[in-house]
Amino acid sequence: MILESALLDVLPGQEEAFLAAFTEARPLISVQPGFRSLELRRCLDEGRGSRFLLQVEWETLEAHTEGFRRSAEYPRWRELLHHHYRPFPEVEHYGEPVLRA
Repeated sequence: MILESALLDVLPGQEEAFLAAFTEARPLISVQPGFRSLELRRCLDEGRGSRFLLQVEWETLEAHTEGFRRSAEYPRWRELLHHHYRPFPEVEHYGEPVLRA
């Protein structure tokens, strides 16, 4: 299992539009081969209400980087979501946990 993680700094004032767009975009990713699940969380810290944490579980790294990003659905995902971010998020991929508590 691979965990994709991205901090999304949504432009202030566009949070609700972003959430509506994400609701529309979610089915585009969830039908992808190798997709397992996703979580989108809003930051609770003062002054950070425009920041969201997106975490997506994939079966393999390639399911995301080669599968979804090269899929027929990705251009629509990009169209719906990418204009809401500043700066553009850094996306990172993580392997299995090395420690659990």
